[in-house]
Amino acid sequence: MSLQRSRRSGQIRLSPIRSMTAECERLGGINLAQGVCDTPVPEKVRHAAQSAIEEGANVYSRSEGLVELRRSLADKMRRHNGLEYDPETEIVVTNGATGSFYVAALALLDPGDEVILFEPYYGYHTNTLASLDVEARCVPLAPPDWSFDPDALERAVSPRTRAIVVNTPGNPTGKVFGRAELERIAELCERHDLFVLTDEVYEHFVFDGRRHLSPASLPGLRERTITMSALSKTFAITGWRLGWIAAPARWQEGFAALNDLVYVCAPTPLQLGCARALELLGEDYYEGIGREYQAKRDQLCAALERAGLTPYRPEGSYFTLADLSRVPGHTGMERAMRLLEQTGVASVPGEAFLSGDAG
Repeated sequence: MSLQRSRRSGQIRLSPIRSMTAECERLGGINLAQGVCDTPVPEKVRHAAQSAIEEGANVYSRSEGLVELRRSLADKMRRHNGLEYDPETEIVVTNGATGSFYVAALALLDPGDEVILFEPYYGYHTNTLASLDVEARCVPLAPPDWSFDPDALERAVSPRTRAIVVNTPGNPTGKVFGRAELERIAELCERHDLFVLTDEVYEHFVFDGRRHLSPASLPGLRERTITMSALSKTFAITGWRLGWIAAPARWQEGFAALNDLVYVCAPTPLQLGCARALELLGEDYYEGIGREYQAKRDQLCAALERAGLTPYRPEGSYFTLADLSRVPGHTGMERAMRLLEQTGVASVPGEAFLSGDAG
């Protein structure tokens, strides 16, 4: 029998986040490996979605998403990010931020292209690029503040480079990119004519008085930036799979067509429910997210310090990287499994976020 799977599928492995979640379920542990919110879904969000189902909003939406949600998202971005996007021509609703990234990469990149990622990176970004035969070029972020070397960033650019990914606040580092750093990235992208692909799903999870800054809001960046985010974490609805792309109008048709091909559309009643909830929730809700998760960050980091697993204190998101070198094992996965087996707490091995031995 000569049947075999594609070379492309052989390059992709199940995310260690998913595999550790499965091991955690098998052992009946506490899952700190996957980004699942323990915050209740806001009542207004739940009721709005339930009402949408009862009203019959249960058929396909347009491939770019319900206009009600696109209008609500445009208003949200205006208020929270200082960005103006036309909901009719510049926003596409997707199946989560991972769906946004896949659709954008399909639409803008060709096999053999290169994309720059900051490392530690989010594994779904690297796997998505690998699935499309696009090469990831990694630029290291240096702890404890996860800064990058501008010369290293410059060296990562080649004639095949098409884009740079900016994940802020970052998964898994919790890094919040500042204006000066984004300006350096902007200058490089303008000089080399690169796309900026952003992942801003943790925009409301920022701590210690910091503010999230959308790259597209910087002078000269809007026209080359593909802004991607989701309501998954903001509303604690990770299973609803509602994300979006905001970008200049000339890209919308391609995004919508590929979104239709891969996903058809995001769940219609959940789109309508979130559109209504975005109109009902006030600014106190979004400000409360940051306060709540800063307290949780402090609690987690204190626990890690007491356990002798020194954490890198994140500036945002709801992850932290910690030093597990005192845990027995030769690899990150062995150490993570030892931690799970001995304490009942699931984590993610560092190899999920780094390409070399540092993980």
